[in-house]
Amino acid sequence: MRILIFFASLILVTGIMVAVPTASYSGFDISFSFDLFSPPPVAVAPPPMPVYVIPPPPMDGYIWSPGYWRMGEFDYFWVPGTWVQPPVVGVLWTPGYWGWTDGSFIWREGYWAPHVGFYGGVNYGGGYGGAGFVGGGWQGGVYNVNRTVINVTNITNNNTIASFNGGPGGTSVTPTATEKAVANEKHIAPTKEQVTHAQAASKNPALSATANHGKPAIAATSKSGDFKHGIVAAKQAGARNPAAEQHNTAVKKNPALAKGAVLPKSVQQPAGATTKPHETTQPHETDLRRKPAVPPEKQPFHKEDAGKVVKKPVEQPQAKQLKPQPQLKQPKPQPQITGPKPQPKVTEPKPQPKVKEPKVE
Repeated sequence: MRILIFFASLILVTGIMVAVPTASYSGFDISFSFDLFSPPPVAVAPPPMPVYVIPPPPMDGYIWSPGYWRMGEFDYFWVPGTWVQPPVVGVLWTPGYWGWTDGSFIWREGYWAPHVGFYGGVNYGGGYGGAGFVGGGWQGGVYNVNRTVINVTNITNNNTIASFNGGPGGTSVTPTATEKAVANEKHIAPTKEQVTHAQAASKNPALSATANHGKPAIAATSKSGDFKHGIVAAKQAGARNPAAEQHNTAVKKNPALAKGAVLPKSVQQPAGATTKPHETTQPHETDLRRKPAVPPEKQPFHKEDAGKVVKKPVEQPQAKQLKPQPQLKQPKPQPQITGPKPQPKVTEPKPQPKVKEPKVE
């Protein structure tokens, strides 16, 4: 049975793999729609990698897929590291990474291939130290975890600074000859399991960088897509990256520096803007604020206005004429229904003392 599975997998590897150009962030097609897997260039750098413990796999044969920061509609959000099943026998996972290109950060999607390629020199931990992979390997059609590197009972992810390649505060490594060769191999796009895992993360408010400040409560999971069981919280946020922080602050203050790249909605605000949201709506309210605070009766008087009666704004409260509306209180006469109170006259039987009539002569 294992032989049949192996040959079936071999056919898939050689016949169904699709090329994934590493120079593009949307250079592959998958059979299901998921916009998060083709984000546009982003103007601000992703947060540093958090520190967390890698949980044990649900069973043998699973490969570790490290956690990473992905861009959503409003902000970066953390996709928890998790154990996943490879799509076919003999392939390994190359993590995606953010790369600096033409003044913005572009996402290079991860992929499956017979060898691990370039992933920006980012130290994701769990066998992905910045180059290559030493967290496990295939033998006789079976994947085995390298427990010398990934001791699932006590292992922490990296605590290095850079979570992206190039640019302000990023790693400075470039692809090696071997990694360039892997780039030309046939690749398999992220599995549906990986996609749904990332999609679930995008819908979890607690995984937003703005909410967790770089220290996600769900840093890793034993099973993809399951954020309730076998989860591991980050021990701490990654070390600060001064260069990246300086860049992000400059872009937030002056969006023009984004040069067309996406600026997360969570930080979108015109330079120097101090106006409160509710003050930018009704134009007539703005006009009123522009009027002088000097009362009309104290404003300069012109001869041509002689004989004219100056109407003070105090008269505007004519709206108080609505007071007559309380006439609805007229129903007060209704209490007349209490007229039955006279009924207590039943006490008239007091005349009964006439019983004195029994005067017998």
